[in-house]
Amino acid sequence: MKNLIFGIPKGSLQESTLQIMLSAGYRVETSGRSYYPAIDDEEITARLIRPQDMSRFVEKGAVDAGLTGADWVAENESDVVVVTELVYAKQRLMPVRWVVAVPRDSSIERVEDLQGKTISTELVNVTGKFLKERGIEAQVEFSHGATETKAPDLVDAIVELTETGASLQAGGLRIIETVMESTTQLIASHPAWDDPWKRTKIENLAMLLEGAVLGQSKVGLKMNVPDGLLDKVLALLPSLRKPTVSTLSGESGYAVETVLDESVARALIPELKRAGAEGIIEYPLNKVVL
Repeated sequence: MKNLIFGIPKGSLQESTLQIMLSAGYRVETSGRSYYPAIDDEEITARLIRPQDMSRFVEKGAVDAGLTGADWVAENESDVVVVTELVYAKQRLMPVRWVVAVPRDSSIERVEDLQGKTISTELVNVTGKFLKERGIEAQVEFSHGATETKAPDLVDAIVELTETGASLQAGGLRIIETVMESTTQLIASHPAWDDPWKRTKIENLAMLLEGAVLGQSKVGLKMNVPDGLLDKVLALLPSLRKPTVSTLSGESGYAVETVLDESVARALIPELKRAGAEGIIEYPLNKVVL
C-alpha cells in the first residue's frame, strides 16, 4: 500500500494543529510521550516532530510532508516545496512575529543601538542576516529556552517569538522592531512532490487544511424572510459569493443562507432581525473550500 509520511509539529503548535486537522476531517490520537500518533487514514503515517527540526527532515526525505513555521524553514535554509500557508498559531488565527525586545528602562531605542551589543535568541541565522542587512555588528547567541529572562542581566536584547506582545510586556520588556512575520506552512520534500501519488495526497491535505483554517473564522447563517422584505435583508448580507435564496413552501416567503466572518455575525444578527428576518440560526463550520 502506498504511504505518505506526514510530520505534525510537537509542542506549542500541537494542540491547535490537531484541532485544525480534526476540522479538516483527520482524527489524530496521541498518547503519552509517543512520537507516533495514530491517524484515521491508512495511507498516512504520522510523526510528531519539533517545528525547529521539521524542515530539515523534510528536506532530506525522512518525512514526505509536514507542518512547520516559515521562520524555521528560513532559519534552517531548507530546500523544500512550500505547498501552502496556513494562518493559524497557538492562540489566534494570525501570523506570529519574531521581535527585538529590550528591558523597559534600556537606553536602546532603535535597532541601530544594538551595535556592539549581545542578543539572545533561538532564531540565530535569521537574526544575524537581519542585522547584517542593517549594517549592524552584534553578538548573537543561541538561547536554549527561557529567552525572556535573559535581559538585562545576561544580554542586552532578545529576539523572541510573540503573538500579541503581551507576555513580553508583562516580563518588563518592550518591542523596538520586528525581525520577521511567520505563518504555519505545509511543506513537502522535492522527491515526494515529484511523485504523482504523493503529490495528489499532499494537495488533498492542503485543500482540506486550508478549508479548515478558513472555517475557523467563518459561520453560517440561515433565516426566513417574509414576502416583501427580501431585498432589504439581502442588502445587509455579506457573502463569500451570493446568499442562497429559496422559496418556502406555500410561497409564504424565502429561506436565505449565507457564510460570513464570525466577527461580523454578532453585529449583523440584530440588524437582520429588525429588517424582518425570522428564525435566524448561526452555526459553526468545519471547512470552507473555495
